[in-house]
Amino acid sequence: MSCCAPGAEVLGTPSATLPEGEELLLASRSLGNGERQVELAVPDVHCGACIHAVETALRRVEGVTGARVNLSTRRVAVRWREGLAPPPVAAALAAIGYPPHLFEDEAGRDRTLSELLRAVAVAGFAAGNVMLLSVSVWSGAEGATRDLFHWISALIALPALVFAGRIYYRSAFNALRHGRMNMDVPIAIGVSLAYAMSLYETLTHGAHAYFDASVSLLFFLLIGRTLDHVMRDRARAAVRGLSRLMPRGAVVLAADGGRDYRPVETIEPGMRLLIAAGERIPVDARVIAGTSDLDCALVTGESRPQPVEPGAAVRAGTLNLSGPLTLEAERPASASFLAEMVRMMEAAEGGRARYRRIAERVSALYAPVVHLTAFVTFLGWMAVDGDWHKAITVAIAVLIITCPCALGLAVPIVQVVAARRLFENGVMVKDGAGLERLAEADAVVFDKTGTLTLGRPRLVGAEALAPELHAIASALAAHSRHPLSEAIAEAAPRGVATPVFETVAEHPGLGLEGRMDGRLWRLGRAAWAAPTEAAEGEDGTVLAEDGVVRARFHFADALRPGAREAVATLARTVGPVTMLSGDAEPACRAVAAALGIADVAARLMPGDKVARLAAMAAGGRKVLMVGDGLNDAPALGAAHVSMAPATAADIGRNAADFVFLRDSLAAVPVARAIARRAGRLIRQNLALAIVYNVIAVPIAILGHVTPLVAAIAMSASSLLVIGNALRLAGGPGEAAAPVAPAPRRNTLSAPVTAR
Repeated sequence: MSCCAPGAEVLGTPSATLPEGEELLLASRSLGNGERQVELAVPDVHCGACIHAVETALRRVEGVTGARVNLSTRRVAVRWREGLAPPPVAAALAAIGYPPHLFEDEAGRDRTLSELLRAVAVAGFAAGNVMLLSVSVWSGAEGATRDLFHWISALIALPALVFAGRIYYRSAFNALRHGRMNMDVPIAIGVSLAYAMSLYETLTHGAHAYFDASVSLLFFLLIGRTLDHVMRDRARAAVRGLSRLMPRGAVVLAADGGRDYRPVETIEPGMRLLIAAGERIPVDARVIAGTSDLDCALVTGESRPQPVEPGAAVRAGTLNLSGPLTLEAERPASASFLAEMVRMMEAAEGGRARYRRIAERVSALYAPVVHLTAFVTFLGWMAVDGDWHKAITVAIAVLIITCPCALGLAVPIVQVVAARRLFENGVMVKDGAGLERLAEADAVVFDKTGTLTLGRPRLVGAEALAPELHAIASALAAHSRHPLSEAIAEAAPRGVATPVFETVAEHPGLGLEGRMDGRLWRLGRAAWAAPTEAAEGEDGTVLAEDGVVRARFHFADALRPGAREAVATLARTVGPVTMLSGDAEPACRAVAAALGIADVAARLMPGDKVARLAAMAAGGRKVLMVGDGLNDAPALGAAHVSMAPATAADIGRNAADFVFLRDSLAAVPVARAIARRAGRLIRQNLALAIVYNVIAVPIAILGHVTPLVAAIAMSASSLLVIGNALRLAGGPGEAAAPVAPAPRRNTLSAPVTAR
């Protein structure tokens, strides 16, 4: 039924030219691990057999290191070794009947739905009228009256089969023409045999005809296919929404002062961009001139505008609200954070989890197995009583009822719904297989700085400082991007005049120095700012006037919102929670005490974290690792499943299976709850599909099912699987309720030190 991606046949018009060589190279991107990847639209992919055929063919192409098909997007990601010419993947796909394109045909998606709706309407009208005529025959019409009703049914069914069934006939013909099978071949054969046999019965004045079965089968199949199309389209609405937020271009400032509007695809790192108020930022960049407020809700989930000034990093997709900005592009559009989010959403269904692999293997074997089963059934009944009419009727019923549509839908439909549900909760899924691993996790490991905490030091005890001295320190701190300077500047006292320094200089690793009214002010390390007063080994931050300490500053890191509740929920629903950090022991113990974490390890190098994870895995633990920094990337890759915040370093986000976009750590237990529900629904769907086949197929082989009943049973099984998957979209996650966001200004009293 709807195991086939709807409308794939409509979009599958062969192209006169195929993307090769330079086109593939320009459309590809570096993965950073010695490989390049290109995503191609393959609109003819529409079932598990198609996925198997495409991936197998591509892996046989010399130079290809990997290929993965996404059924919902009907795209294939092909990888090859960097530095080599792109392999001839387009020709390989065209040779097996799947001509690829570089871009998805959005207009074709609308045409697909229109064709499906028209086909459903025609098939439904024909099925209703043929069914009314069949009721008359079932009620006892005989002789010429029965023949007349059969002829009218034949005349109604024929144009309906031609118009509504062309989707299946086109697909089946294309498959057979290229020497392969797909799920539409047995459907086309079953519908055609049912009509042909009914026409024979009509010509020979037989008592039974199955025009109602052939037309009703198409009607039910098309309903399921349309529902599947709408479901997948809605699930991908978030992806398309993100894509549409990407600006089409930007004004580029030339070295000679000229301005040139360029498409976003041609913007390269180092180019200077002018972004007016009200425009979205096209690529990841850094502010080099201007101040403004940005709407970062797309990236962080926070609705509060974020101020930016020269030196601030900005991400693609954020909206410039209040003033013009001059930016320097840091990444091309294809490598921006927004593009990464789109790719993660599209990859959510592409993972080959254990259940998915099982379902796809069965679906790929479907066509030959079902044909063999139907043929053996025909031979068996011919051997039993020699009635070829009954034998072929039973074979048709077997051909129809054995369609593994429910099995083909069992896993991908749940993954699509789960990915959408996670996105609504601010979590991006990089790999559908990660959902299965997340549900299996039985231990949690957190990094500290930037994960359990926000990694942004805050000034504490500011109310005890003299306002005049705080204003002087804030004026000095405003000239630096150091995190401690930013914390002092953010806490600047209100209602106090801002001092103006004659000169300001920053000494890296030491602090800031400025002259005002003939006095030398220093803000920084005590041993540098006031060397005669600082105690031996003192390493705090002070404000000194001509070498005399005038104020001391103390800082604390802030816990992530929802950190306490998230840790408590994970400890209750997953297993033991551990903190592994490279920070100093006092800072780690303070955070652990605030969050109720008993198992803490401090001053760890990246290799030490990997070793701890390996030891936990050797002990039978399946660890969920949550971290953000460069030093966490090896651990994120070594864990059973991993998550990182959107603020993580690029390498950390790339290594993680999930990325959460909001500050709150509540995303972790919510994602775990959704993953567990998705796992249960997948197992339920697989069980439903298996039970259906175990019960229905033997009954059909024994001759107790007519083609019409077979069509209804097969359609009902697929609708049951779809309905079960939709339960995930409705109910709350099991851990969502207990996790409430904590106050944003939740700080710790431990000193802030380096990681």
